[in-house]
Amino acid sequence: MNEENLSFEELLNNSFEENKKLEKITTGTVINVNNEGEVFVDLNYKADGIIPKGEFSYDENIDPKEELKPGDKIEVEVVKLNDGQGNVLLSCKKLKQGALKEEFEEKVKNNEIFEAKVQSSNDKGLVVNIAGMRIFIPNSLACGSKDRARFKIIEYNPKERRIIGSCKIILDEEKKQKEDEFWSNVKVGNEYEGIVSSICSYGAFVDINGVQGLLHISEISWDKDANVQDILKQGQTIKVKIKELDVENKRIKLSYDGKGEDPWNSLELNVGDIIKVKVKKFMPFGVFVEIKKGIDGLVHISQISEQKISKPEDKLQIDEEVNCKVINLDLENKKIELSIKELEGTSSEYSSLEK
Repeated sequence: MNEENLSFEELLNNSFEENKKLEKITTGTVINVNNEGEVFVDLNYKADGIIPKGEFSYDENIDPKEELKPGDKIEVEVVKLNDGQGNVLLSCKKLKQGALKEEFEEKVKNNEIFEAKVQSSNDKGLVVNIAGMRIFIPNSLACGSKDRARFKIIEYNPKERRIIGSCKIILDEEKKQKEDEFWSNVKVGNEYEGIVSSICSYGAFVDINGVQGLLHISEISWDKDANVQDILKQGQTIKVKIKELDVENKRIKLSYDGKGEDPWNSLELNVGDIIKVKVKKFMPFGVFVEIKKGIDGLVHISQISEQKISKPEDKLQIDEEVNCKVINLDLENKKIELSIKELEGTSSEYSSLEK
């Protein structure tokens, strides 16, 4: 049988028999590590050995230049006696795999975080490789970048070749940590910067370090007819203050400085004043009118007209402007009673409050 018909294994075995100095598993001395990550090794043999970067470790993040320096001893496996360029082709990743696997299993046991380059992806999820082990991260548990993954192992069954990772569990744990820290320190009166996470008809929810607080519309504007979306936008950063707190049920009510000063504080009004108001809301017992933005008054049904009426709509219309006389003023409880009836048949001038 000529040499061309011999298999690689036979050639390798023959070479070992001819050259007893070179074993399948041997130890050499690092000569140099080039910029491509190739490691050149002195094997005390007629040719030097070379470890391509891809044969150095199963972990693609490991840089041989950071691991080795000239003069270091390294255990290697002979793959091929001649790589075509006169070097002995070597590998050390299989030799490292045992130690790397032990290190990996220890990290899994300790619930540690892994970070690795994504090897491939499909419509079901991502695949990463650590120490020669294939780890699958389902799409439902993957977050953020498709190039790199930061994850924990949530299922480890090497016999079944089933190793499942989760990026989401890290985000959930970090979120819980922030929430626990928040609830440990929160108290009424604390001020925070929050992000408007959602808007609804009765107000907005604000995210404060992962905790949702309610900012009721009454805390957003003094104008009872205000539209929240005209004042706040989803994603907007605002300053809020804790108004009410229910730690047991994890509920928060907030106040908002952007609401401005209470218009009642600057109200200059006396009993007997005649003012122009706008009809805003009908009730069975009367009508609420707007005196100025944020301040309403009540005209009882008995004070709408000298004529007897069964309901306010018989005499008034929504958004209609009418003259009224202040007949009762309770600033402490923010209540104003007005009368239209007392001005009927008169041509009294009125004082106009700024809207």
